[in-house]
Amino acid sequence: MNGPHDGIPGFEVPLHRSLTEPILMGGAPRTVAITNGTLAAAVGLGLQMWIPGLVLWIVGHSLAVWGARVDPQFMAVFARHIKHRPLLDV
Repeated sequence: MNGPHDGIPGFEVPLHRSLTEPILMGGAPRTVAITNGTLAAAVGLGLQMWIPGLVLWIVGHSLAVWGARVDPQFMAVFARHIKHRPLLDV
């Protein structure tokens, strides 16, 4: 009969890997990378504070990469956490 990996004929669909993986820019989620880069550019270029802008970008991007390695959907989880009020507020 059929082995454990044989599918039912006619019911198999090839699925490209890009449809299941999150979109990352430099290892960080796309929205976080763009927001972090924009904020760092505003500090570095707009306020002409190059060192704090560069430090802000490096620290922010490093934290975003770490968060994406732990959980690729961490921004969606964080947004949901902020949206819902605490149930057991004392």
